[in-house]
Amino acid sequence: MSCAAVAFAAGLFAAEKSTLKIAYEKYQLKNGLEVILHEDKSDPIVSVAILYHVGSNREEKGRTGFAHLFEHMLFQESQHVGQDQFFRKIQGAGGELNGGTSFDNTIYYEVVPKNALEMCLWLEADRMGYLLPTVTAEAFANQQEVVQNEKRQRVDNVPYGHTNYVIHKSLFPETHPYNWQVIGSFEDLKNATLEDVRQFFIKWYGPNNATLVIAGDYDRAQTKQWVEKYFGELQPSAPVPEPKPSPVALDKTKRAFHEDNFARSPELTLSFPTVQNFHKDAYALDLLADLLSDGKKAPLYKVIVEDRKLAPSAPAFQQSLEVTGYFQFRVRAFPDKSLTEVEKAVHEALARFEKEGFTDRDLARIKAKTETNFYNGISSILNKSFQLAFYNEYAGSPDFITQDIQNTLAVTKEDVWRVYNQYIKGKNYVLTSFVPKGKLDLVAENSERFPVVEEAIAPPSETKTAQAGTSAPREKLPSSFDRSVEPAKGPAPQIAVPQIWTHTFKNGLRVYGIEHNELPLIEMSLTLKGGLLLDDPNKVGVANLMTDIMMEGTKNKTPQELEEAIDELGSNIRMSTSDEAITIQANMLATKLEPTFALFQEILLEPRWDEKEFARIKQETIEVINRRSVDPAAVAEKVHRKLVYGKEHILSNSTIGTTASVEQIMIGDLKNFYERNYSPAVSYVIITGNVSKDKAIKLLASLEQKWPAKEVKFKEYTVPQAPAKPQLYFVDVPGAKQSQIRIGYLALPYTHPDYYPATVMNYKLGGSFNGILNLILREEKGYTYGARSNFLAGVHPG
Repeated sequence: MSCAAVAFAAGLFAAEKSTLKIAYEKYQLKNGLEVILHEDKSDPIVSVAILYHVGSNREEKGRTGFAHLFEHMLFQESQHVGQDQFFRKIQGAGGELNGGTSFDNTIYYEVVPKNALEMCLWLEADRMGYLLPTVTAEAFANQQEVVQNEKRQRVDNVPYGHTNYVIHKSLFPETHPYNWQVIGSFEDLKNATLEDVRQFFIKWYGPNNATLVIAGDYDRAQTKQWVEKYFGELQPSAPVPEPKPSPVALDKTKRAFHEDNFARSPELTLSFPTVQNFHKDAYALDLLADLLSDGKKAPLYKVIVEDRKLAPSAPAFQQSLEVTGYFQFRVRAFPDKSLTEVEKAVHEALARFEKEGFTDRDLARIKAKTETNFYNGISSILNKSFQLAFYNEYAGSPDFITQDIQNTLAVTKEDVWRVYNQYIKGKNYVLTSFVPKGKLDLVAENSERFPVVEEAIAPPSETKTAQAGTSAPREKLPSSFDRSVEPAKGPAPQIAVPQIWTHTFKNGLRVYGIEHNELPLIEMSLTLKGGLLLDDPNKVGVANLMTDIMMEGTKNKTPQELEEAIDELGSNIRMSTSDEAITIQANMLATKLEPTFALFQEILLEPRWDEKEFARIKQETIEVINRRSVDPAAVAEKVHRKLVYGKEHILSNSTIGTTASVEQIMIGDLKNFYERNYSPAVSYVIITGNVSKDKAIKLLASLEQKWPAKEVKFKEYTVPQAPAKPQLYFVDVPGAKQSQIRIGYLALPYTHPDYYPATVMNYKLGGSFNGILNLILREEKGYTYGARSNFLAGVHPG
């Protein structure tokens, strides 16, 4: 469960006029609960989502963290559902579930087989209407420990974890609802009384402050009866006013710095006050951010990355929240780069933007990318549930999704220039400098140290557990029927497995495909066996660099030209390297299949080998390695991998390599890797979506003609023997607020007949939230935010 913003509406815009609508029925129960039903019979599953209009922005100064706390507590138990039974019942039915809290809302969701829908509604209604009898001192104390461990894991123990805290404290006044972070202050939670917490729930978690969405394969009449049965008698909360826009203004630029215990590189942010969600200017600000930062033509890239070589990237974005928003530049520079210089470079990029401007084609390119994002955003019943709930709760109607898109499409060049001049040019901002400890010379000039509160490291103590029966019984709430009786599930639905077609070309390239026409989308990937396995042990990192350099232009296209060609189609093409493979993936609208595949094939068969881009990529890769070297989780993974595989096995390395190995790599090494290892004989294509078998084979036939087969040789590695007895290793990370623990040994390759039975077994041990490991270490003891176990393997044991 995440305390991060649940941004399920971001980026879902169309680049052309879209008449697509999500069909739904909306009605309201007498207690105020708004219900939205959307039928989708494509699969025998159902999504249930409840969005409560309460996030950290409903809290008060000195009483923060309550919304996030209840995100946790609503998963524990309720009057008629025992401790941890929510997880057990959903996962026992083969479903998945989670929740999240943001500044503006809290959402809970489940996706289950259709026969478990009634059980889902029974569970959700019980925690909405019957949680209070189980909000005990023991349960409260236990979840305080879990929340604190979450903060250590997500904030205290990672590089730049306190950045947003400093920004929000500086940008928003003390009484503003965005002054504090979603996870809140642990001091506030420790000082809160049980009655404080109970009253917060009573005020904000009533049915009249929520939207329930049911999407998928269900019987409409029966579902309405179930909704009325389980939710209809729940009592509404007292009416609460809707939050009003609360813009902020800065009378001067504020400049703050912090020495970060885990950072290896300095980070600069500049945040400008702007506007809230759905404000007419928010749409132009979104596009302005892309024009300034997205792509090799963008002024921030040109100045900061290409010309000044200050950082590997320079993103910008508009953050629109319920009552206000802000526009932000965020640059993580290379080590030893002065943030004063980075700040100057941001202003230089803005001056360049003012001088050179942008074209209609630039604006159209950015809008084109968004149509594919729109369809991706509604590609599952869960995503549809999120969309319907969000627009209903914050725009008054699910139909606003169409208007939201059109508002973006209607943005003109004049709108972009207007918001730039109104909110960015010459305006005051909040600047933060986060620098490695002892590197005060990198802080942006005229900055003041910000008083970040660091948790003191204290000796461990046993946490009193919150198990059923540890508290005196509280008075039970009445119901018109016996809610302790779990609804019976009907027969398991029959699954219609999609038909997979196959084809093999004469050069050995295999193709696997599935045709489905629910949305006008196509996904395509080409996988080459090898990856890290084919690296020279003395130059680990070549396979990883391959996937970066091959996206930097082709024989006939510069890096910028290739990027723009992909963007103008609204398509996505990307490459990645894993232990055992290199993969090229593409996502596109069905109408853009042919031109997207032409670029896909050009990338694969006609690499550019750009020396300038190679030098940049190499420098950026070394920077990533350096940053990982102080991240406790990354350090734990690296050391554990070395110990498990032994230093002689290639898989003891990370695919990215080491600083020493990457520094040795020359572009000739990449060319040699390509010539030796890129072959259709060790490759296969997967293509799914709105495309027939005949059309796909006809399209892919050019790979048979243009890509001759060759033998690829794989080095044999001996699988190391497990140690005769357990061994214990420690890595000291000074100042760490939390420990990372890895326990393991080499087990099975996925080709072993026991691999899948072992995976099923592990689901009970530690493969889910409901696993024995997590229930004991998190739910009973409060020692950790999460504990999991798994089998990680490919052709080689993992």
